[in-house]
Amino acid sequence: MVRIAHFSDLHYGPKNLIEADRCFGAAIDMAMASGVQAAVLSGDSTDHALDLHSPAAERLVAQVRRLADHCPVLMLQGTFSHEPPGTLSIFKSLGGRYPVHVADQIGQVALMPNGCWQVSSSWRFDVLPDGLMALFSCVPTVNKAAVAATVGAGAAAEAVGEHLAVLLAGFAESHRRAQALTVPSIGVSHGTVFGCMSEHGVPMAGFDHEFTTGALFAAEAQAFMLGHIHRHQAWDCEGRHGQQRIAYAGSIGRFHYGEDGDKGWLLWEVDTSSAVCTLQPTPARRTVDIVFDGKPDLDSLRDAVAQQDVAGAFVRVRWTVADEDRHEVNREAIQQVLGAAAEVKLEGRIVPVVRTRAAGISQLSSLEQKVVAWAQATGVQDAGLLRCLDELVCSQPQEIVGRILEAKCSSFGDGGNEAF
Repeated sequence: MVRIAHFSDLHYGPKNLIEADRCFGAAIDMAMASGVQAAVLSGDSTDHALDLHSPAAERLVAQVRRLADHCPVLMLQGTFSHEPPGTLSIFKSLGGRYPVHVADQIGQVALMPNGCWQVSSSWRFDVLPDGLMALFSCVPTVNKAAVAATVGAGAAAEAVGEHLAVLLAGFAESHRRAQALTVPSIGVSHGTVFGCMSEHGVPMAGFDHEFTTGALFAAEAQAFMLGHIHRHQAWDCEGRHGQQRIAYAGSIGRFHYGEDGDKGWLLWEVDTSSAVCTLQPTPARRTVDIVFDGKPDLDSLRDAVAQQDVAGAFVRVRWTVADEDRHEVNREAIQQVLGAAAEVKLEGRIVPVVRTRAAGISQLSSLEQKVVAWAQATGVQDAGLLRCLDELVCSQPQEIVGRILEAKCSSFGDGGNEAF
């Protein structure tokens, strides 16, 4: 059996530095205390291209070096928008006690007893190395643009999934040979599994996703460690090759509001007949969402604060108001009520005033015709409007005022007997 620490989606960058470094640092401490024999970072270690002199790059390099002083480390190429090709190359030269292998191409790598990585010369080993402890099959992010250039943009998404399914099935022979040698086999990749859940609870369904669970299980690896989706989730399969498990570690920290589930890393225990992983939570920040259908009500906000602890939490307040009411929202008062929060984010959705134009109304000759056309366009009954218009046209202003006052006095007189 081999014990592996699986980290993913660290997203080191200026925006996420504090959260990422606090959570990844705590995860490394826990992994070392657990006596892991290897560590896997399954993509998106950075949030975007980083300058080497940036604080985010310095902290990430320092943390990976600390991890490499404890055990061998495998780093997988993630999404190109987060990790442009070549971003991870610097980690090959860290010079820790154990080596860091950067998997930026499809291939296999063997973990040897001395803690070194032995890399296949092609996409898989023709002959497995003698004495290997574990076999890793690595499938970094696929460049869909290259596929689109070959098969066309419309067919690229489906073509990627089809080719990856063939590739994964091709790894099965190596994994069976490893199993015969009582060596655990592990797959590592970065992408989306059809039907998985996003961190916001949205099912990922569509034809543009890289994997299906069937294609991943067809690789016949005991464990398949995935990155890209920020929510931890797992799938199991019991078959003639023993118990197999696919799992996302999820993001190391909570980088966005509204994310469901705990954040952490996975502690894997893998042998030739089973794979078990457990989520080890990290000290990710707490987020709280308070939503108003209309204008924020301060009394309701105080009640919400009293019902849940917002001290030290990251609080987002959302509301929806009409355009003419937007200036009635007291942002300073909201900030004061949430003064104990670590951060307050105010998001107001403004509903614009929608004006409906009646086609051809400017070409009508009379005001009466224009009123009728406007009423039809807006769905308003025109009878009362036409009576008022007729009164405006046929009567003098003094007469209209007199009739209105007379009607009010008459109404008051009728009710006055009852009042007194």
